[in-house]
Amino acid sequence: MVPIGDAPNPPGIHVVTYVLVAVNVAVYLFVTVPLEATPPNPNDPVLGEYLRVVAQARPDIPPRVLLEQTSAYDLFVFTHAFRPAAPRIANIFYSMFLHAGFAHLFGNMLFLWIYGDNVEYRLGHLRYLLAYLASGICAVLFYFLLASRSRLPMLGASGAISGVLGFYFVWFPRNRVRLLLLFPLFGQVTVPARLLLGMYLVVDNLLPFLLTTGDAGGVAYGAHIGGFVAGFAGAQLIDWRESARAREEEEFDRW
Repeated sequence: MVPIGDAPNPPGIHVVTYVLVAVNVAVYLFVTVPLEATPPNPNDPVLGEYLRVVAQARPDIPPRVLLEQTSAYDLFVFTHAFRPAAPRIANIFYSMFLHAGFAHLFGNMLFLWIYGDNVEYRLGHLRYLLAYLASGICAVLFYFLLASRSRLPMLGASGAISGVLGFYFVWFPRNRVRLLLLFPLFGQVTVPARLLLGMYLVVDNLLPFLLTTGDAGGVAYGAHIGGFVAGFAGAQLIDWRESARAREEEEFDRW
């Protein structure tokens, strides 16, 4: 099942969502693609450390094959993406705009495109951008707490986008999402957004996280969960503050 749209859609131009998609695509086209086609510099000191770390994580891959499969982008990611065992604040932000390949990028941008406009309309441009970045930070920090000894890099916008999904889950319970069915039948169905996002959290992330080591198959389930919870909590906090402000204004008017 692949989500292809939601309804209703908010009016206006959702600048921040478009810019975030554009920046992620630009990084992929001008950083990822060229470096993936470039072999690593054999004199790069990062190469030896990278090979040792990956060899420990994947002992089934012969060293010669591992070296042949390594690209300059692998070393770039190893340096600039977030690694829990060697944390750097700047790398938290770099990680949000780096992706492991086209499929990784496409899936993340599709979710951001579908769900981001509603949340941006509800929050406004600046607050939406801050909420996106804050969700991404929370996702990385939650993953760090769960895998603080991991020497492998974590990358992708999915933690921040999971935060957007958490906001959406709270604020748009009556929205519906169109899904494209690919197997075993081909066609379209429409499902409640809250049901679909609940399945995303529980079936796609929470259950695999509990039943595996937490990042099996290269998927940082902990980061997805942390981002979603951050967005959910952020929406609840904003609703509480707005309700409290409305009550204060009502009491002032009565006074």
